[in-house]
Amino acid sequence: MLFSPRKAERAPWELFFVGLFYASLSILLVNWIFSQDPVLSKYSGILIVTFSVMFTMPFMYYSIRLEEEREVKSGGFFRIMKDHGRMLTAFMWLFLGFVVAFSFWSIVMQSPFKAQIETYCVINRPSNFDGCVNDYITQQAVKKTGYASGSARFFEIFSNNVYVLIFTLVFSLIFGAGAIFILAWNASVIAAAVGIFTKYDINALPVGVARFMIHGIPEIAAYFVVAMAGGMIGIAAIRYNFKTERFWKVLQDSISLIIIAIVILVVAGLIEVYITPSLF
Repeated sequence: MLFSPRKAERAPWELFFVGLFYASLSILLVNWIFSQDPVLSKYSGILIVTFSVMFTMPFMYYSIRLEEEREVKSGGFFRIMKDHGRMLTAFMWLFLGFVVAFSFWSIVMQSPFKAQIETYCVINRPSNFDGCVNDYITQQAVKKTGYASGSARFFEIFSNNVYVLIFTLVFSLIFGAGAIFILAWNASVIAAAVGIFTKYDINALPVGVARFMIHGIPEIAAYFVVAMAGGMIGIAAIRYNFKTERFWKVLQDSISLIIIAIVILVVAGLIEVYITPSLF
């Protein structure tokens, strides 16, 4: 009622504050409801993501539906990013709001994201996973951001990102707006990484967010592009017959979006391996 997709296109930056609000409300609700539960309190990081998804799902669904309708009217490979650019920008502001809020509360609450820390360790220190988890959860670790360098590091990051991309596409195809779960999850993983990088020092929050957003923005943009593509295909399959020209037009442009997303992931991986470490 407060933030419709059409309104978001007119002022995409407003979604940053929506993301801040949804993420903060999710963390506060989970902490209030489940903090005393001996079982569910261990999985607070997953519950926080779930709550954020429930808040965001209606907006995502109607946004993807709006994009599918626009695709039918416009079409054309070279106009795809122009046609969908404003909604993609709105999604990015929403995601950035998630990241900032999750990062802030991760530092203030001394990281409620245990599962996310484990994911971070799987990506960055798989050879010493148990030690990594023990170090970072007990907050005794130094800044260790990787275990390899150069082409090996790029291949590891790119393959992991493609893995996430595939799941994002599958979720968006099956559930429509369901890809928001993977995107909210990635926001919480970044927040856990920010907490680790800043050693839970609130004064270092801006630097921590900037460190991961340099490569995180194009990376997450690729996921949103794929989420739009998958959602558009799913909605078109429901609304139109497979033999109609409209369905095949949506399918063609959705495939183009997927190709664009893969190219963006390559760029994001190169930035993460060769540029981000030199700056931080």
